[in-house]
Amino acid sequence: MLSPVRSRYYIQMIKNHLSTLDDLKYESGLFAASSKKVATGYDKSWLRDNFYECLAYETVGDWATVQHTYDAIMKIFLKHEKKIDHAIKVKPNHGYEYIHARFNPLTFDEFWEEWGNKQNDSIGAILFKIGEIEHHQKFSLLKNPDYLRITQKLINYLEAIQYWKDSDNGMWENDEEVHSSSIGACVAGLQSLKRHAHLHVPHYLVSRGQNTLHKLLPRESQKRFVDLSLLSLLYPYDVVTIPERTQILDNIEYHLVKQRGVVRYRNDWYYNRNPDSYSEEAEWCFGFSWLAIIYEHLGNRPKARFYLKKAISVTDEEGNVPELYYSNSPIHNENTPLGWGESLFVTAIYNLLKAELPKELPKLLLDMHVGLNWEHTNAK
Repeated sequence: MLSPVRSRYYIQMIKNHLSTLDDLKYESGLFAASSKKVATGYDKSWLRDNFYECLAYETVGDWATVQHTYDAIMKIFLKHEKKIDHAIKVKPNHGYEYIHARFNPLTFDEFWEEWGNKQNDSIGAILFKIGEIEHHQKFSLLKNPDYLRITQKLINYLEAIQYWKDSDNGMWENDEEVHSSSIGACVAGLQSLKRHAHLHVPHYLVSRGQNTLHKLLPRESQKRFVDLSLLSLLYPYDVVTIPERTQILDNIEYHLVKQRGVVRYRNDWYYNRNPDSYSEEAEWCFGFSWLAIIYEHLGNRPKARFYLKKAISVTDEEGNVPELYYSNSPIHNENTPLGWGESLFVTAIYNLLKAELPKELPKLLLDMHVGLNWEHTNAK
């Protein structure tokens, strides 16, 4: 059991990191991927990053913030509805014909430069959350007829691109392959929306994705046998079998967990200081929080505490969660704070408190003047 002093320490951390996330939010409701001042392009808004950045607010029950963000996301899709219509009618052959993953957070325009724009998992992620929001009745997006129409078109879009065998750039925006993490996100999204009476999700559309996913797992792709992105299939999507889950965790912990983070995959070239890009892979901080969340869900509290402690240990001198540290180095890159790293960090801490202090948690949070809507927190 956590001591009162320790509990308040964690509550203060939640408050601080939610404040950090708040600073990344634009008036439109969209979040920047990192600081709005960075010169790396991370001042832009990614669909995927916004999905993950909202998880912290969902966790603490701030559904007003979540609704603001998802209203903006739906408006993005509506703005690009003609492009979606064309992709449904004529299967895309080029990256620019796909729904892009990055948008201007104020105008909702696509960014046209090549950036590995085929990212099917981002569409699956948004569909998954739309379905979860409707199912748990936190608020409703689909009562808006425009939002309902565009959601059905996104389902049709996944059918048109044949997501279950479509080579995309995946979560890390790299080489085009068939990625387990992308297929799993789409399967989760379609399953989530299948429960809605006014949407049509053909059974085969889910089953084909499931078949490909289970054939490919525990690999991420033909080239990668282990990849950090596979954790998404455990949380938040939960679309794997128990043996698959065990193998994914074993592979990631054995091959990818390092001192200051989790490597995305072997020989990752991004921020790799070795001139030939072999070894010396960057260590991603949010991997620790992600593992802590998963182990808490599995009821393995010792491992959840272990990874949460590691997540706390790699926050920077200002208490922020960096994107990554250079291999075997105390130096982090400039994409700090990383929005979805902050969100997973808050979620990991909250889950520990909820497990340790389920009755006291709402009062503790209110006492810290977090100022959120707690009536949803204990709805379950």
